Amino acid sequence: MASSPCGNSNFDSGLEIKTRSVEQTLIPLVSQITTLINHKDRPKKPERTLAAIHRVGQAVSVAVGRFVAVGEAIASENQELKDEMGQACFEARRAGDAIAQLTDVGSAMQPQTDGRVTVFSDRTGMVKAARLLLSSVTKVLVLADRIVIKQIITSRNKVLVTLDKLERVSTFQEFVQIFSQFGNEMVEFAHLTGDRQNDLKDEKKKARMAAARAVLEKCTMMLLTASKTCLRHPDCESARINKDAVFHRMRCALEQVIEIVTEARSCGENKVLPTSIYNSIKDFKGSVECLRENLHSSTPQIMAGQLETLVERTEDFTDSPYTSHEQRQAILSVCQLARQDTQQLVHAWIEAQQSVHAKEATEELEVAILKTCQSISDLRRELHKVAVGRASDLLKAHGEHLPLRALKAAGAEGNLEAVAEYSRTLTEQKEQLVETCRLLCHVSGTEPLEITCIHAEETFHVIGPQIISAAQTLALHPSSKIAKENLEVFCEAWDSQLCDMALLLKEINDVFEGRRGDKRPYLSLPRPGKHSANLKTAKAVKLDAEEQTSMAKLGLELRLLSSDVDSEVEKWEEQEHDIVRQSQSLASMAYNMYLFTRGEGLLKTTLDLFHQAEVLSEEGLQLCSSLHTFSTQLVDEEKSVVITETEKLVVLCQQLQMGAKTPVQGKTATFQKVDSSIQTTRNIMTVVLSLLPISNKLNKKYKSERTSLSSLQDWGERPDASTPVKEEGALSSKNTNGFGVKSLEQHMAGLNLLESK
Repeated sequence: MASSPCGNSNFDSGLEIKTRSVEQTLIPLVSQITTLINHKDRPKKPERTLAAIHRVGQAVSVAVGRFVAVGEAIASENQELKDEMGQACFEARRAGDAIAQLTDVGSAMQPQTDGRVTVFSDRTGMVKAARLLLSSVTKVLVLADRIVIKQIITSRNKVLVTLDKLERVSTFQEFVQIFSQFGNEMVEFAHLTGDRQNDLKDEKKKARMAAARAVLEKCTMMLLTASKTCLRHPDCESARINKDAVFHRMRCALEQVIEIVTEARSCGENKVLPTSIYNSIKDFKGSVECLRENLHSSTPQIMAGQLETLVERTEDFTDSPYTSHEQRQAILSVCQLARQDTQQLVHAWIEAQQSVHAKEATEELEVAILKTCQSISDLRRELHKVAVGRASDLLKAHGEHLPLRALKAAGAEGNLEAVAEYSRTLTEQKEQLVETCRLLCHVSGTEPLEITCIHAEETFHVIGPQIISAAQTLALHPSSKIAKENLEVFCEAWDSQLCDMALLLKEINDVFEGRRGDKRPYLSLPRPGKHSANLKTAKAVKLDAEEQTSMAKLGLELRLLSSDVDSEVEKWEEQEHDIVRQSQSLASMAYNMYLFTRGEGLLKTTLDLFHQAEVLSEEGLQLCSSLHTFSTQLVDEEKSVVITETEKLVVLCQQLQMGAKTPVQGKTATFQKVDSSIQTTRNIMTVVLSLLPISNKLNKKYKSERTSLSSLQDWGERPDASTPVKEEGALSSKNTNGFGVKSLEQHMAGLNLLESK
């Protein structure tokens, strides 16, 4: 066999791909190369097959050439990557040329014995060239990804420098000037880190990034008011403490973002977090069930140790002063039952090891396995009930925000004694919430939700004392408008975290009941002051018992529709699809509106409901936009069906939006507006429910057709494959100012020749 024109290469292909953009950019290239390598080697090759192979090979070479040009442009502007990028680009160009040479197969009439090396005569050479091309292109993309990381680090450094200046300012004029610069830098940092968060493949890192960015978002407003208060009252110790805490938290969050993107290990990161009870239960059940396949997969001592470790962790529940006597006894009883069942399992296990071929022993072991797993599941259910029940009770109790109102009033009156008294009440609430978040972490069910629970715990732990210091400042300066505004901002942050905790609680319940996994996007309710420009003069009221009764049927319909939408989106293979994410968000908001009709949940007043309706309408219009984009890849009849339903959805969302923004006066008019909002939401969810299965079916069909078109067997039936190359050539080769994966994706798109139509 003739030698490969590509030759041997020791190029490093063991590159770990950590972002979705790099992964998605490589998929078309992998598809093309796989098709070329896996062609059917028939004795007689049709003219169209040979022409198609030739076109694809040449097009791959041309597209790689343009791709390499972008990589070289990036290298020229980033000297620290010049050598590595240059080597990767050289290897990619060499591999592209090799593939072009190997696919230069001529025509069916041309004899194949002229000594030329082709894909038919040198399959090994083709495989080597393909490997080299994939590894080198991956290296270019990963190196380009380093530029993105560099941009984030540079942006963070600019923010830190400005943050230091803000901390040292002594005049309002100087503060306003620097804070304006700080705001612009934070916007840039938010965009860069937001893109990075969405691009990460690791769900745990994504959750940590989301938590850090949430801290930065909320702290920016706190920093503004805390700094202004300190400037207005420079000799006030409580104002200084309040301000210092905000600056410290912002620096920690900035550092956490950099740790995530650079995968650095801080001192805090080296501390291994205690394993949650959920993970301990999963590990223990895994060990027990493994005995069915292998009696020697573990030992009785190891299994007993696992159980005792698990039981020890339940002490977070049983030792809590907020756990009732009945709950404590229930947990201890289930733990004791789990111990007894495990002892019986060990007995049956030892007998089975001694008489492997005895049928009776095997049946006894199976019964023991089932009983042990059941008792452990009962323990998980009991712990879940305690944690979720306590969280629900706390959210209901704190929904009225009585300590916060009392602190504001006492501070405005200059009553330091009352501030101290209500501060103790708030501190007790904070401790309850912190401990409840810790218990929720034990039963959360997924790593991303565990991280969100830890974030909630830290937030309550930090914001509680900040509210107290802000209230003390106001009490010392009761006529200060800025001190009053500062306290209001910290109280809103507390309220915002309660909102997030309620949504987190629903997520944990969904995972426990098997309705959702950890890929659902985290949804925020409308924040105070947001989406409320037209509602500032409206009066917030609650539904009375009679109104709740009349709303019950409508609310139940909304709940069922929300559940049905959840069931439909779970059928989608692509859980990251925009249609899936937006539909899940709509279902979650509709469920909140259902809870409102029962007098439960986080939407306490009609004003809350109208805020939620407005946000839901905006999300619905985003879904319409995604559906319109999706419809562009459909044929006429299919497109007509999707467009028709989407247009109905647009009208309903606009109707809900207009209704939510229209101010009303009087109890009857308010109730009618509530009724109209929930009815329109029900109609929206009905249309969404009808669109989801249709869109899922068409999406699967479209994917299937794309896959089939990428096979060599269908090449002869396709139009001229050179057209996509022409389209790729239309891409701007000057677009290198992004210096990241996205600019390279445009050039890599030209490799997707077989899937472009």
